Amino acid sequence: MGRENIREGIGESEVYLDFIEAVSRAAKVDRPVILVGERGSGKELAARRLHFLSKRWQGPLVTVNLASLPETLIETELFGYESGAFTGARGTRKGRFEEAEGGTLFLDEIGLVPLSVQEKILRTVEYGTFERVGSSETRHIDVRIVSATNADLKKLAREGKFKEDLLDRLSFEVLFVPPLRVRGNDIMLLANHFSTRMATECGLDDVPYFSPEAENLLLSYSWPGNIRELKNTVERAVYRSRTQEISDIDFNPFQNPFSSAPSVEKEEALSDSYSLSDYPEIHDDIDVEFFRKALQESGGNQKKASEKLGITYDQFRGVYRKLKDRILQKE
Repeated sequence: MGRENIREGIGESEVYLDFIEAVSRAAKVDRPVILVGERGSGKELAARRLHFLSKRWQGPLVTVNLASLPETLIETELFGYESGAFTGARGTRKGRFEEAEGGTLFLDEIGLVPLSVQEKILRTVEYGTFERVGSSETRHIDVRIVSATNADLKKLAREGKFKEDLLDRLSFEVLFVPPLRVRGNDIMLLANHFSTRMATECGLDDVPYFSPEAENLLLSYSWPGNIRELKNTVERAVYRSRTQEISDIDFNPFQNPFSSAPSVEKEEALSDSYSLSDYPEIHDDIDVEFFRKALQESGGNQKKASEKLGITYDQFRGVYRKLKDRILQKE
């Protein structure tokens, strides 16, 4: 990965620019950094920026996704091993610490490291030395550690699942990656970026653009999968669109078109116990329930949802604007 990859981290929102400024400031100090953020929010991108803006930028950037490794292999992956260290170890292998010599080691999902390996990482951070698995030879290493997590490391430490000494050593600076839902118009900035790239990949002559309805869908969605989900959603929309204008946004590609639509069950039947003054509240409750189910069945597409409800799109938008927070609230 080179400096050119940093340009993928685009954004103009104040919260994002503040974060980038904090990353740039931390990059200049040769100390460990922990990046905290939701899945798909850009933690690895931030780690690359930390590396390539640091004085270590000419050294290697080695990434280890700890979530993809069985616990039993994490130690050998990080520290390497000598021939005969365990069954099947027929040769000598360098670990990721050695591969990152003079550069940066990015430990993604640091909270998944077993306590026994945490102790060895602590010694390496404190003294700059370690031993390969199956060896008594002490090796010296010069590596900057950048970690990332979506877990509450302080809570894990209180529960005895993460060594407090290691947490202290790794957290010279802790930077929180802003989720996409708080980045405002960055959503459309990124969406247009991804759509242009996908159009090129698909060999399209014209640059696609989003209809006002599609843009509103993208801006109003909560993006639990953050940038990664946005990228998939936009690329899918470009790939499926038969026109230059993108009007159909599918947030849920797993929606089965052949499944029977679930019936809407009434939670509480109307009775004489209600007074006429209760009408506005009850009416809103019904709208929230129906609108939520219609949107779920339509993959978030408001036009399709209005058609399912048998009302016009303008009628749908009027109710949606009024009850949006309740409709989007998780059940």
